[in-house]
Amino acid sequence: MNASSFETLELLPATTPRQLFVLLHDAGGSAMDMMELATLIGESFAEAAVVMPEGIESIHLGKTERQWFPTFELTDANHPERVARAVPTLAAFIRQQQERFGILQSDTALAGFSQGATLALALSDQHDGLVGRVLAFSGPYAAWPDKAPALTTIHLLHGQLDTVVPARLAQQAYAELMALGADATCDIASSIGHELHPALMAQAVHRLQTCVPLRFWRSA
Repeated sequence: MNASSFETLELLPATTPRQLFVLLHDAGGSAMDMMELATLIGESFAEAAVVMPEGIESIHLGKTERQWFPTFELTDANHPERVARAVPTLAAFIRQQQERFGILQSDTALAGFSQGATLALALSDQHDGLVGRVLAFSGPYAAWPDKAPALTTIHLLHGQLDTVVPARLAQQAYAELMALGADATCDIASSIGHELHPALMAQAVHRLQTCVPLRFWRSA
């Protein structure tokens, strides 16, 4: 699988794009699952191009579904390796889209839900600054970062009632990031489970519109 072979859904502005958003669906889902978030982003950022790639088709539990990294023979021990192997293709895809639209890395945001969030967080660890923001909805780190990203802001968004990926993992990730000196936020919604809920999406847009990246303050 290479970056050029991704099928995509896209929402493009009427004028030349000034921001780029790449949205990653969950395992077993599709790009269409991200359409509500894409629409909200398009309404909130009129000059944004929103690109939603489709995951890789694979066989899981006897049926074909789309994944970002293989889940067959998945164990706790090899999970970080499988995630890490998927990052280069995603990084190449993002660079292609940045070149296509003429968008700076700092004006690019990467958002993912569940498995898509795990991949987005892994990319921020391996390619600091390739995107200016990562929005991780209900997805954990595959492996804790060794250092804080200096050029990427991390926004963690999670439901307190999530029984698939417990909210404590988001809180632990936030604590780890803060200890490393990262620029990060963490929002836990009290009455929400494992879903890309409108309240979390609205909070994500609020973070994008109101949070000035810490690196701008540090360079002032």
